[in-house]
Amino acid sequence: MSNDVFDRADEVLGLFRRGAEFTREILEQNKSLRERLANVQSHQQDAAKDNGEWDKLRSQLLERIEGLETENHDVIERVAALEDENQQFANRHLEIEEENNSLANLYVASFQLHSTLDLSEVFRIVIEIVINLIGAEVFAVYVLDEKSGALEPVASEGAELGDVPAVHLGQGLVGCSVAEGETAFGESDDSSDWSRPLVSIPLRVDDRAIGAIAIFRLLSQKTEFTPLDHELFTLLAGHAATAIFAAQLFSDSERKLNTIQGFIDLLTK
Repeated sequence: MSNDVFDRADEVLGLFRRGAEFTREILEQNKSLRERLANVQSHQQDAAKDNGEWDKLRSQLLERIEGLETENHDVIERVAALEDENQQFANRHLEIEEENNSLANLYVASFQLHSTLDLSEVFRIVIEIVINLIGAEVFAVYVLDEKSGALEPVASEGAELGDVPAVHLGQGLVGCSVAEGETAFGESDDSSDWSRPLVSIPLRVDDRAIGAIAIFRLLSQKTEFTPLDHELFTLLAGHAATAIFAAQLFSDSERKLNTIQGFIDLLTK
């Protein structure tokens, strides 16, 4: 108990000491300011009596004002530079946020692509991806007919499917794109020529050609492809090709299974 009393007493004494030191510092500063004020007043009074001193004081004040204006100008420039830098960070943050949203949407879309073996459902998901992630208004999805060597249109958006002609493998921008396995770009910004799309994205599984996605016109609010679109072309081509190929195999196996089952039923009757 006694130790606590002494400790509190020491603490109180410490507070008094710090208060006294603080008061002494305040008084010293106040004394210094009073002396400086007295010097300034004295200098001004002397200057008021002597024209030479007045001119000297006036010159000093003008130099000080000029220096302050220069400092103010520098500060304004630094603030403007910081505001510009801040705006750049804000724009970059917005871009990254949009890219993250697009990648998240692509992940969801890719998951949906591989969640079904229904070929018509796969085509529907591909159309939604091209519209929502790439911003295409007119486009078509082609699938390669290996017997005829033609890329047959199987789905379209912004145009009647019957109006989209088939394309032979290795011919035209779409056919050459699929044959070479390389994304190809057209020159027109608003192509209505079915042989000259804005871009042809080949769909391939390893070295096997599956089909293509050809975009003929973008939505009005989109003027050009972005770097992210090019990444989407690559990712979409791989996932869409795999999904279409798997759905085709499943459809073929189902058809063959039904044929075999029908044949077995005939033999066992």
